[in-house]
Amino acid sequence: MLNLLLKLPGWLLLLLSGKKQKVLGERKLNPAFQFIASASERLNIDVGSLTPEDFRQSYEAQNDIDKKLSKKIITKDHYLKTDGPEILLREYTNSNVPEGCPALLYFHGGGWVIGNVETHNKVCADLCEQLNMKIFSLDYRLSPEYKFPAPLDDCLNAYEWLLNNASKLSINKENLSVGGDSAGGNLSAAVSLVRKKEGASLPKAQLLIYPVTDLRFLTKSIQEECAEGFLLTKEIMEWFAGHYLNSESEINDYRASPLLAESLEGLPATVLVTAGFDPLRDEGLAFSDKLKESGVEVIYKEYPSYIHGFFNMPQVPGVAKDIREIASMFSSLI
Repeated sequence: MLNLLLKLPGWLLLLLSGKKQKVLGERKLNPAFQFIASASERLNIDVGSLTPEDFRQSYEAQNDIDKKLSKKIITKDHYLKTDGPEILLREYTNSNVPEGCPALLYFHGGGWVIGNVETHNKVCADLCEQLNMKIFSLDYRLSPEYKFPAPLDDCLNAYEWLLNNASKLSINKENLSVGGDSAGGNLSAAVSLVRKKEGASLPKAQLLIYPVTDLRFLTKSIQEECAEGFLLTKEIMEWFAGHYLNSESEINDYRASPLLAESLEGLPATVLVTAGFDPLRDEGLAFSDKLKESGVEVIYKEYPSYIHGFFNMPQVPGVAKDIREIASMFSSLI
């Protein structure tokens, strides 16, 4: 039903949203995203009253719409040991992927609290098909059950596991990249920074989709322009951070706020994508700028009419084409 509604003419979607088209400077909100954001706003959910389990169930239901995978995609599940329960690492491949191919370790978004391999199943399957490389999606442990830095530790351990098992997996360990959306982008940048500090080999490249980079939440996009009304809100981001961190002092830890790292020199080549109507827009741009100033190769692009989460919404007209463009940009780095 939702997919059919999203195909309605823009003027009708704006009418159904009950508001004039939202504008930020020269940015005009895509009518389909305005309809989605307005529908969510009408639910008038008290974020503070939500339990993590409530939020997880709602998010999983939203991400279970029209998510059929291409028949070309083959998946295989691996299970990795932690200091707690085993965690899932799903491998995506297709018949066109050659032996010794590049690989991408993908970390799903969801504020370190919600989301899983299943909510990003189609995202990773589509990336596998578009990039013609193996994708590995990690079901890292979630907060608040496993607080900072446990989710990051899982990501670091999964990266090391892929390096150690590259031959068995038929991947090129010299061409292993990291990537993710939102909190997953944050974890990707943190993996690179931690490995750099440890003097370990670095990922080939980073794919950062509207990443969280600064948990101080000081930018204009999160404080004013996009604080509410565009699906992801300042209140939700504060709720996520509150469940992820053990104390406010950890906000300044570079592993939680990569933008605050003393140096970004030597980090992998990066594709960094932001959305115009996203609270995280400005901190994403700030991280891109700091990477460039540090001599890192960066391909940066803002999608000015989109909201946070568009990478999971290929059913919105025009988005699938832009996701292919992002894949093409990333492919140029590997």
